[in-house]
This record gives sequence, C-alpha cells and structure tokens, in this order.
Amino acid sequence: MDIAIQNISLNIPKTDLSFFKSLAKKMGWTVETKPDMLKKYIGSRPKNIDLSDDDILSEVYAVRYGK
Repeated sequence: MDIAIQNISLNIPKTDLSFFKSLAKKMGWTVETKPDMLKKYIGSRPKNIDLSDDDILSEVYAVRYGK
C-alpha cells in the first residue's frame, strides 16, 4: 500500500515535545527537530570534492559579479 507522505512544520512548546514524540511514535510518524534535520543534511554532504580554492573563488566571483 503506497502512502503519500506530507512534511509539515509544527511549533509546540518545549514542555509538550516529549508527549508529542510519544504520540507520534504510537501513530507510526517520525519527528525531526531542526537540529536533527541540519545534522542529517551535514552528514549527507560529499566528503571529497575536486575543487581547488581558485575554482571556488571563480564560481563566487561569477555569481556575485557576473564574471
């Protein structure tokens, strides 16, 4: 059975977070805080990039100054 997943942002008091996490677990939902998402994003970045400092500066100048 395919289920459509909807990502939402929800602001709740910190005091209710543990209750919300337990409710979400019972419902089969996943809860990620912004720090969790940031850590996951940083962990998924490429480790070895074939760019020199000059390549990076050239790209920055091209975007910033149109050169």
